[in-house]
Amino acid sequence: MLSCPQRPKLVKGMDVLWERGRGLVRRLLTSRRRLLARARRIAAMEQPIAAMGERALDAALADLRDTFRLGRDRSADVDRAFALVREAARRELGLLPFVEQIAAGLVIHGGGVAEMATGEGKTLAATLPAAIAGWRGRGCHIITVNDYLARRDAEWMGPLYKRCGLRVGWVEQEMTPPQRRAAYAADVTYLTNKEAAADMLRDRLATGRQRDLASILLDRIAPGSGFPGSGPPGSSAPDMAGLGSSRTGSAGFDGVVMRGLACAIVDEVDSVLIDEAVTPLIIASQTPNEQLAEACRTAAALARDLEPGRHYRVDHRYREINLTRAGRAALAGAAAGLDGLWHGARRREELVNQALCARELYLRGKHYIIAEGKVVIVDEFTGRLMPDRSWRDGMHQAVEAKEGLEITPLKETQARISFQNFFRLYQRLGGMSGTAAEAWGELWQIYQLPVVTIPTHRPCIRRRWPDRVFATAAARWDAVVEQVREVHATGRPILIGTRSVEASEYLSTRLTAAGIEHRVLNAIHHEQEAAIIAGAGEAGSVMVATNMAGRGTDIKLTPESRRLGGLHVIATERHEAARIDRQLFGRAGRQGDPGSAIMFASLEDELVRRYARPTDRWRGRSPRHLTRLQRRAQRLATQQRKAVLRNDDWLAENLGFAGRE
Repeated sequence: MLSCPQRPKLVKGMDVLWERGRGLVRRLLTSRRRLLARARRIAAMEQPIAAMGERALDAALADLRDTFRLGRDRSADVDRAFALVREAARRELGLLPFVEQIAAGLVIHGGGVAEMATGEGKTLAATLPAAIAGWRGRGCHIITVNDYLARRDAEWMGPLYKRCGLRVGWVEQEMTPPQRRAAYAADVTYLTNKEAAADMLRDRLATGRQRDLASILLDRIAPGSGFPGSGPPGSSAPDMAGLGSSRTGSAGFDGVVMRGLACAIVDEVDSVLIDEAVTPLIIASQTPNEQLAEACRTAAALARDLEPGRHYRVDHRYREINLTRAGRAALAGAAAGLDGLWHGARRREELVNQALCARELYLRGKHYIIAEGKVVIVDEFTGRLMPDRSWRDGMHQAVEAKEGLEITPLKETQARISFQNFFRLYQRLGGMSGTAAEAWGELWQIYQLPVVTIPTHRPCIRRRWPDRVFATAAARWDAVVEQVREVHATGRPILIGTRSVEASEYLSTRLTAAGIEHRVLNAIHHEQEAAIIAGAGEAGSVMVATNMAGRGTDIKLTPESRRLGGLHVIATERHEAARIDRQLFGRAGRQGDPGSAIMFASLEDELVRRYARPTDRWRGRSPRHLTRLQRRAQRLATQQRKAVLRNDDWLAENLGFAGRE
């Protein structure tokens, strides 16, 4: 298995307090007041720069580009660069970054996270530091949440980058290696975290496990290697931009597409660096194993005869199944007539335990769907389908056996890295999000990223209605339908967020029965999703969507819907992370628009079932109780993410054959 170089290990013990203290000091020193004052000074340069002719502006941009390429820039050069790029944005895009967007760009340029409310223009704000990073000549990766947004933002911002003398590209899942190589060769490249990490791992596999850059270059420029520059005097010199091209030869850069990890700007930083950081990215090859496939089918059949409570217990908080003594005895009796691996108690119980996990903890319509006869995982945080993902350690095969589908071959790991360690490999890292303040401690401890909250350009007038908590899920759904009926009668647009595909479909059935016309958005097709969510601000619109559907696309109100009171957002269940709830509420009241938001919840929701203790029951239907459960869930999730990082550190330190350089 191939591992990767690591940044300094995760701190432990008393060092955690020291690091949190350093992070707090850094956060205080990164004064929002001083940032805004600097941003206003940059904005004040507008008049003389706006008076420049086209040629004069191009010449000024070219001069600054040379300054940054040579590494001779100073603080004043950064300010002037921001002012010039801002003017280029006005001329090429018809958009002039606000003072708040300039301040956000300064935070990102300085290696921090800018928290900007939904609709405040994060895409445009990122172009200011991205242009400077592109001028440095080593490439800048702008990380987005899906392929559609990567292509959309690259095309949308393309004229601005071109005016700044920069090339822009994007990476999509379907691209071939030559297309990827061309995209990474651009000065600014838009792509997802999965594509970036996967390409890095594939590049490391292509260059070999134990070889460093110097030895590869020496091999390739040696006489007779066929590498440019290895011929007689007068032939061409080695072209570093062409190292990834397809050439024959021994080890080296055949198949390599990236040119390094110099700078990354992460959009939706909480989703990418926090929520998705638990699952490591793995490059694997299939290893057919018919014996395992048959064992999964047998385990699924044996599990069907076991009863919850009597033969096993379900721990929802830690997502575990524990066989009881009666369960072990029943399993031993059922397996008595089987041969092979079923004779051993430990292996037998492991297989059946996995089958029970697939039955009790991996739910169709919530954790996965069936599409074209295959199990397709649904991202728990975004509600998006992930057809290229599979669960590890045989769990995917256990779910397939539960559903009676064809068992796919087990995969053998060739290379792996956690997203935490991957992003710590970048020399410069910054980001932006609508909800990052709650995770400031974790972002600092793991990534050394301070968080700065940027004020909204216009005051937020969104009204937050009191939370409503019900004893049962059925009562909650009744209340949701009733409120939709009441608000819909006023003509206001409504957006209803659900935690799962299953919940969105159930609510859709209830709304149809109530005679309420609506649309359902399950975060399946990103381009359609963006177009649909953009129309959610029309008067009379009712939309049911998974909580994160359409993230990255603004919901703009029509004049009529603004007059009627703006968008009304209904959350139908609390998420484990309060940030996700806040992200949904941020859909309403963007850029000073009117709007309102409300949370509906029940004591039968997953948050309560997984994280409430028996002693908590007396608290009843208090919203404060649910807030405490959210905090408990967030602490456990943080511990999980740190455990993944510690595991990576242990692998790198103890597995000498892992190929760490």
